[in-house]
Amino acid sequence: MRGLLEVEAATASSAAAALPGRMYGSGDWWSDLNESPLWQDRIFQALAVLYGVVSAVALVQLIRIECRVPEYGWTTQKVFHFLNFLVNGVRSMVFVLRRNVQLIQPEILQHVLLDMPGLAFFTTYALLVLFWAEIYYQVLGWLMLSGFLRNFVSTFCTC
Repeated sequence: MRGLLEVEAATASSAAAALPGRMYGSGDWWSDLNESPLWQDRIFQALAVLYGVVSAVALVQLIRIECRVPEYGWTTQKVFHFLNFLVNGVRSMVFVLRRNVQLIQPEILQHVLLDMPGLAFFTTYALLVLFWAEIYYQVLGWLMLSGFLRNFVSTFCTC
C-alpha cells in the first residue's frame, strides 16, 4: 500500500511540474472556451442580441419622443437616442456578421468598420455631457454662461 501511495505522489508531482502556471486538477476551462468555435459563436450571438435589444429600445424612445413633441425638431435628446440606435445597431450587425467582417479586404475597411461604433459611442456620451452642462448653465443663468464662454475662448483658443 505504501508503494502505491509513493507512485501516486510521484505522478502528481511530475504532472504539476509539467504544467507550470496551472494548478493541478483545476483544468484549463478558458482555453477550452477560447478554442471552441461553438462557444465563440454562441457568445457573439448573445452579444448581438443584447446590442440589438438596446438599439431597438433607443429607436422606440426616439419614435415616442418624436410623436409626443414633433414641433421641436432635432433636440439633444432625439440626437442622443438616434446615435444610441445607430451605435448599438452597427455593433449588433458586426457581431452577427463577424466572420464576414474578418474577411473584408483591404484590411483598413475592416478596421474602420470595427472602430466606428466606438467613436460614435464616444460622441454619443459627449453629447450627453453637453446636454447636462447646458441644463446646469441654464439654471445658473445666461449672464454667467456668457462670462464662462468668454473665459473659455480666451483661455483655450489663444494659440
